[in-house]
Amino acid sequence: MAHFAKLDENNIVIFITIGRDEDNGKDVELSARTGDVYKQTSYNTHGGVHTLGGTPFRKNYAGIGYTYDSQRDAFIPPQPFPSWTLNEQTCLWSSPVPYPTDNKPYSWDEATLTWVESV
Repeated sequence: MAHFAKLDENNIVIFITIGRDEDNGKDVELSARTGDVYKQTSYNTHGGVHTLGGTPFRKNYAGIGYTYDSQRDAFIPPQPFPSWTLNEQTCLWSSPVPYPTDNKPYSWDEATLTWVESV
């Protein structure tokens, strides 16, 4: 089963659909058939790693609101906070301070640029 992300005029993902197996890897042909722009996306790819050990595809599985970057050939999620920077290897956003490793739940506080323990 192949998954495809429909892009708007700004390369923002507006819809995800499942395509036929014979469409696999043929986003140009799918786009030509429908008149819309579609890019194939891999359900098992996250941060440039294929979770089942296969070949990663376009860095991340596309989601609504993600941007398709043609130069990186990658789907990039929306930036969660202004202080976060894009990791060029994974095409995921990184906080300026690493997430704590004490197994407690935290949320990001943009005003103080710190992780705050959730109660």
